[in-house]
Amino acid sequence: MGAAARVDALRAPAAGAGAFFDRAIETMPRERLAALQLERLRRTLQHVRERVLLHRQRLEAMGVEADDVRTLDDVRALPFTYKSDLRDHYPFGLFARPVGELARLHASSGTTGRPTVVGYTAGDLDTWAQLMARSLACAGARPGDVVHNAHGYGLFTGGLGVHAGAERLGAVVVPISGGATERQIALLIDFGAHVLVATPSYALVIAETAERLGVDLRASALRTGVFGGEPWSESTRRAIEARFGLRAHDLYGLSEIMGPGVACECDEQAGLHGWEDHFLFEVLDPETQQPVPEGQAGELVITTLTRDALPMLRYRTRDITRITTAPCDCGRTHLRILRIAGRSDDMLIVRGVNVYPSQIEAVLVGKPRLAPHYQLVLRRNGPLDEVTLEVEALPGVASDVFPDLAREVAHLVKAMVGISTQVVVKGPGEIPRSEGKAVRVRDLRPKEGA
Repeated sequence: MGAAARVDALRAPAAGAGAFFDRAIETMPRERLAALQLERLRRTLQHVRERVLLHRQRLEAMGVEADDVRTLDDVRALPFTYKSDLRDHYPFGLFARPVGELARLHASSGTTGRPTVVGYTAGDLDTWAQLMARSLACAGARPGDVVHNAHGYGLFTGGLGVHAGAERLGAVVVPISGGATERQIALLIDFGAHVLVATPSYALVIAETAERLGVDLRASALRTGVFGGEPWSESTRRAIEARFGLRAHDLYGLSEIMGPGVACECDEQAGLHGWEDHFLFEVLDPETQQPVPEGQAGELVITTLTRDALPMLRYRTRDITRITTAPCDCGRTHLRILRIAGRSDDMLIVRGVNVYPSQIEAVLVGKPRLAPHYQLVLRRNGPLDEVTLEVEALPGVASDVFPDLAREVAHLVKAMVGISTQVVVKGPGEIPRSEGKAVRVRDLRPKEGA
């Protein structure tokens, strides 16, 4: 479908159906989708053997040729790729194209060591823009909508990825980035934004600030929100929808694979459609590295099928989730990634219980007298790890009820998550806010060798 026809289809979707950016691809029968994936997997395998030394060495060590991949299940014979590979071969060692042939470079902050560097050819940027446009349309954005993009611009992939996709969709982009929250609120109202894109935690900061200023965002033109960059719970979705008066959709992506736009929720809000024409998804037991049955939780592993500059074989995302290939009422045939529970490397083991920060969030968000801000603080007491949960009271809650509120929260966490925590209730504004990804865990334990 041409660009003009795509825009017309989005502006006038069929009655009773959601709008598609590319209906033929998004509703492709699963048999044809699998055949396309296999063709592109074999092409990717040949591409990395020819152009990426690390992949070639690993494939040769395993005795794998492109012709050995005859079914999609044969992907299990291929080696994994890890985030550490990007850091160990910093900056360009995993690239399949010389830097001079690229159109753009992005990188992580590198606050815990060398940054991870990712690159894009002009063709990759075109693919990314299409995927992000597809994702925004899936979440309810339309040509002509004003898209308020509060994701950070710069080396972080979020801002520019969303920006290009919104433009490709035919929307009007407000490239405000993060920060200056009071100005964000003014422009949301003055420019008549229809779509808000941000991290869910920053969306709550915007809502909180608007309420403090006496601005009712529910009376704005906002209709849909697209939120990603960090795990978030159904409780947070309900809080965002109630405070903004919009429908909140989950967006998934990671720089190592492409950036935002790897998967997105439709209006059914029943999982994120993973775009299988560009990515091959597996869910594995993180310990045994074997596939788990469909619907069971495991680690999401992704192979890129169309990326030129930085192809990835079986990238270990560390994200814990479930998938389903059951038909979706929206009509899209691409599998659905159910809500990300957390990251395997963010998982806390507290007296033998596996805990993700998002589980704590699900308990706290929406509870009376509590703001949607919290931190888990880890300390070492002799041989044992101790976890303190810091929560924040809403404005107007008297400090003399903080002890009772702390006991109530501790009881809820014990009953619903299964761990005992020391709960500290803080006053309004005392837990640090984030304009990007929220910092939910502060690890104050002594480092090894310290």
